[in-house]
Amino acid sequence: MKFKRFAKVLLSCMMAGALFTGCGGDDKPAADAETSTVKKLGMITHLNVTEKRMDELYQEAVKKAAIEINRYEFVYFDSLNLMQMGIEAGKVDEISLYDSVADYLIANNDKYEITEGNSMKAFADSFCFAVRKDDAALKADLNKAIEEMKADGTLEKLINDYIVKVDKGQVPPKVEIPMTDGAQTIKVGVTGDFPPLDYVNADGTPAGFNTAILAEIAKRSGKNIELVQIDSGARGAALSSNQIDVIFWAILPNAEIFPSDIDKPEGVELSEPYFKDNVTHLKFKK
Repeated sequence: MKFKRFAKVLLSCMMAGALFTGCGGDDKPAADAETSTVKKLGMITHLNVTEKRMDELYQEAVKKAAIEINRYEFVYFDSLNLMQMGIEAGKVDEISLYDSVADYLIANNDKYEITEGNSMKAFADSFCFAVRKDDAALKADLNKAIEEMKADGTLEKLINDYIVKVDKGQVPPKVEIPMTDGAQTIKVGVTGDFPPLDYVNADGTPAGFNTAILAEIAKRSGKNIELVQIDSGARGAALSSNQIDVIFWAILPNAEIFPSDIDKPEGVELSEPYFKDNVTHLKFKK
C-alpha cells in the first residue's frame, strides 16, 4: 500500500484530493479524548499540488484562524480502496469523504459511522469536467449541455434519482449511453473511486450519477461518449497525453487561502460545475 504522511496542527478545513473538510466547535473545546487526541486522518493524495505547498497553505489558515483547531496527522492514499484498507488496518482513525460517498459506504458497511463535529457544511466542492486547454469547442459543448440541464430541470432530476433518492445499499444503477452512427467520439476517463458519483461495476461497466450525466450530454450534443477506466492518480496524465478527452474534476471553495484551482493540472480548462457536495469524516464504530 502506498501512502504518505505528515503531521501539523491546523484548521480541520482540509482537502482530500479535491476534498475539503472543516471543523465545528466552541472556542474552548472539552479536554477529552475526542477533542484533544491527535488523530490520523486518511485523505486522497493531491495530484498537482505538493504536500509542502499544502502545508504552507494550512499554516496560513492557522495564523488567520479565530477558532480553536483540531489536531490531525494526515495520511495520504492514492485511492478510496487503499484508504478503506488503511482504516481497516488501523493505520488511520478517520477518513475524509464526500457526503454522498460516505452515505454509500455506511449503507454497505455497518462498521462505519459519521464522526460528529468534523463536518463543515458551509464548505462544498463543485464537480465539473476538465478538458485540455486547446479543446475550447468541447468545453463549450459541455457547458451548453450543463446549462440546458439546469434550466429544464433535468439536472435536478438526475441528482434526485442517482444520489438523493437512490437506495444507497444497492449497487448504483447501470446507465446506457446512446450512440450515434458516424458521430464524433469523446473519450471520458472514469475511476470508479467515488460511488455513487463515479462507479464501475464488477463487470467493468461504469454506472451511477456521473455516467447518467454523460448519457444526457451525449443526447444533447449528438456526440458519442466512450468511457475509459483509469486509475484516479493517472487522470491528469491520461488527459494531457490524449489518451482521453475529458476527466471529472472537483473545484475547491474559492477562498482567500485555498484557490479554487490549486490542484488543477497545467494546460487544463474546467467546465461549469454541475453538482456540489459537502465533506465529512467516517470512523469505525466503537
